Amino acid sequence: MTRRRLGFWQRFAVALVKPVMLVWTRRTWRGAEQLGRDGGIIIVPNHLSHADPLVSAHFIYEAGRWPQYLGKASVFRVPVIGWILHRCRQIPVERGTADAVKSLDKLIAALDAGGAVVIYPEGTITREPELWPMKGKTGAARLALATGAPVIPLAMWGPEKLFDPRTTRFGLRPRTPVTVVAGEPVDLSRWAGATPSRAVLEEMTDEIMLSLRALLADIRGGTPPPLWERPARLRTPEVTE
Repeated sequence: MTRRRLGFWQRFAVALVKPVMLVWTRRTWRGAEQLGRDGGIIIVPNHLSHADPLVSAHFIYEAGRWPQYLGKASVFRVPVIGWILHRCRQIPVERGTADAVKSLDKLIAALDAGGAVVIYPEGTITREPELWPMKGKTGAARLALATGAPVIPLAMWGPEKLFDPRTTRFGLRPRTPVTVVAGEPVDLSRWAGATPSRAVLEEMTDEIMLSLRALLADIRGGTPPPLWERPARLRTPEVTE
């Protein structure tokens, strides 16, 4: 990313956030080359803390891309804050309304312009007690199917030490260790050109989430739980003798 292409408010955001992150975190970063320098990409991070957007934004910016996050449209209507978000090229998303299609159009336009669009596929901070990824929503898959843009998983571990959603406690110690790893694009080729049915989108979403979960497992170790539990009525009954 050529720094000269950034507008005033983008530079202002960098000047505000980057020095804080340099002091607050001790960073282990890998895979920045997966983000490339040109062309539209869809970045799908795991969501484990209110602090992880700062961590991922720092990583993406230093990789040479300007992150364009999706945000609730209501936040963009807040005086001053919404105005700054617009100037920083963030993308409002209307949820559950007739304007949701317009939000998709904005995302497609951002990718067509070569943007790095960041979508949290879980839609919210994970509710898994150990902060593993949970079943995702289909927005990233729908966007990938519509544009053909590569989907890059971005696994993070450590932002929960900055703010732990389970205890609502901030960690203010300088140089808190955080790890961010960008993986190879998720292989979604077998769905290329498919009709975006619910089944297709859910299959693509599961592939995205499984790739993200595996990447996170490489960072933190351990065995992740299933993305979801099968409904009781579909479980195979135990055979007793």
